[in-house]
Amino acid sequence: MAHAFSPGAVHDFEPHMSANLQRWVGQLDRIASSPGKDGYARMNMMPWCTFLAFDIIGDLAFGAPFGMVHRGRDECESTRPGYPVEYVQGAETLNRRGEVSSTLGLLPALRPWARYLPDPFFSKGLESVKNLHGIAVAAVTKRLESAKDGQANISKRHDILEMLCQSKDSQGNPMQLDELISEALTQLIAGSDTVSNTTCAIIYWVLDGERKNPGKILPRLQAELDEAIQASSAIAMHHEVKNLPFLRLCIDEGMRLHSTSAIGLPRIVTEPSGVTCENEHFPEGTVLSVPSYTLHHREEVWGPDVEEFRPERWLDATAEQRMSFNPFSYGPRACVGQNVAHMELALIIGTAFHRYDFKLYQEKLESHEGFSKKPVECWLGIKRRSTIQA
Repeated sequence: MAHAFSPGAVHDFEPHMSANLQRWVGQLDRIASSPGKDGYARMNMMPWCTFLAFDIIGDLAFGAPFGMVHRGRDECESTRPGYPVEYVQGAETLNRRGEVSSTLGLLPALRPWARYLPDPFFSKGLESVKNLHGIAVAAVTKRLESAKDGQANISKRHDILEMLCQSKDSQGNPMQLDELISEALTQLIAGSDTVSNTTCAIIYWVLDGERKNPGKILPRLQAELDEAIQASSAIAMHHEVKNLPFLRLCIDEGMRLHSTSAIGLPRIVTEPSGVTCENEHFPEGTVLSVPSYTLHHREEVWGPDVEEFRPERWLDATAEQRMSFNPFSYGPRACVGQNVAHMELALIIGTAFHRYDFKLYQEKLESHEGFSKKPVECWLGIKRRSTIQA
């Protein structure tokens, strides 16, 4: 899979990201056009981050956006064998699927009995597993049928699904439909909630940092963005924002504080003699995990201001701090999509703070803890910046 996420391949994804970002900006402009008494329009940023992230990964992995940004609601087409086409909540389906799958993965003895248990957590969760698969079936089937019909714009797309369609196994055979659907579904699961949660959290932490240290963060970030992005541009281009130093500092500091993949990913000790760490010996076969949240919030690593949003800490970060920062994990099994994630975050965060002024209304970012750390809500005020052209 790695070649599909190389820097060169990811560069070709930008037109699909930009098209969805344009629609997102259109919706935020509409919301901002109805301000309250304080001059800002009130909105919950979390669902809009979800709509955008789902549409982008749908565009890349399935060949077309889900249309959440356009409709302004959590809704996807789902097709299950033997059932008529229906529309289901994509983000909610993904959340329930993740919760029940994690639970049954930790308690596999429950799997044969889960659908008979009276708690709706299991019945609704298992239904979500089927619905999520239906979303993938509907999207992949529609893409393949379009390609079969000879639609030139479909066949020439540079996206993840096209790379999957062109891939071969060790015998030179193309990927089978069920495997193609599963791989595309994996991209949806990996690239939707993670990006939406992180985007919302970074926006919150930038605004919270400015609230606690007025004039220290937003003016510097917006001055950098204004210099790089044309005032007449509705959205940022990747070449304009990919190397902006303060934007990257803000993104990294937001990922440190929020840690979307907070619980850590399991790794198995494969050395026959085991491994020793911090004077503890772990024999072969031990399952180990490094929880990102814990690493990112250790006072002995980051200092007494560990809970503060301070982007400048990265300018003189120690070797231990850099090694302790692992939002994408490390090694050959690190997140294969991190180039895509960095590109999305730079485009979205860069566009948002270049085009809009925000006012934070809530005191704390509450999160729902599951396989991923998901902000519950993020209430803020939004208005168009006076220096940006319509």
